[in-house]
Amino acid sequence: MTEAPLTDIAAVIRSKNAGPYELTLDIMFKDEKHYRFLKQIDYFTRELFAGLYGISVENILKVVYFDPASAVKCTLVRSLVSGSIGDSDVYGAQQHAPLLFLKVPVAD
Repeated sequence: MTEAPLTDIAAVIRSKNAGPYELTLDIMFKDEKHYRFLKQIDYFTRELFAGLYGISVENILKVVYFDPASAVKCTLVRSLVSGSIGDSDVYGAQQHAPLLFLKVPVAD
């Protein structure tokens, strides 16, 4: 199976707060073909995100495929409450970096 960097097939890869205790990761694909293929093989799982972020699967709250936008959304528990002492990213906007190095299978 052929692989490609996620950055080649995604138009948007971002992170943001989903409240002070949670973080949301968004992946929006450039075209429906790649999105549908990855959805069909159930590529984006709680286990995948837990591995990428080095956290337990229980801290991945949900993974949602959103067909109208050819997008995948993952919500996870923040390691620190937003704005608390030690938090280095109060807006959660710099937490998508592990996704930037991900290689994903692509349809042949």
